[in-house]
Amino acid sequence: MLSTIRPAVAMLVLFTVLTGLAYPLAITGVAQLALAGAANGSLVLRGGKPVGSALIGQNFASDKYFQGRPSATQAPDPKDASKTIDAPYNAANSGGSNFGMTSQKFVDRVKADVAARRAAGWRNSIPADAVTTSASGLDPHITPANAEAQIARVAKARGMVEERVRALVLACTENRLLGVIGEPRVNVLKLNLALDDASAGVSAN
Repeated sequence: MLSTIRPAVAMLVLFTVLTGLAYPLAITGVAQLALAGAANGSLVLRGGKPVGSALIGQNFASDKYFQGRPSATQAPDPKDASKTIDAPYNAANSGGSNFGMTSQKFVDRVKADVAARRAAGWRNSIPADAVTTSASGLDPHITPANAEAQIARVAKARGMVEERVRALVLACTENRLLGVIGEPRVNVLKLNLALDDASAGVSAN
């Protein structure tokens, strides 16, 4: 009996140590050495303190900032736990609205968003990603066309020349991976931090 149980217990202990301790620790060590930033959440630091992640969008409402895609994430209603409320960019509850193109609620929301952006001074046509949510609800990027449509509003709110703001957009535009994978995109958090730095420089002068 013991001769049968002993090898089974030994194998259980061995593989628990290998797959439950040694392997995770080894992978963690390699990740920290080779890709420390990504392994730690791609945090964006300001003054040594994290202000967000390059992978998770934030809700910017002020006209002084570029705004990301609409977010359909929700959170429990503090007044009634059985219900939910809109909570844009809630990283604890990633998800899209699941509304289809034939949904009247979706159509009404998009029309309302377009009207709101027109009233806020957005120029030309409104890019699709400015009025539609992403599947995760946490998309940190917008298209260059979306950023271009917001330049006039942001420049006016900050008292900056539009060309200066446009140059910052170009500097924060990420191109296709290896020139072929994905689409050009602008990280909203990084762009807004660059704007704050540029505005501070204008104020100092």
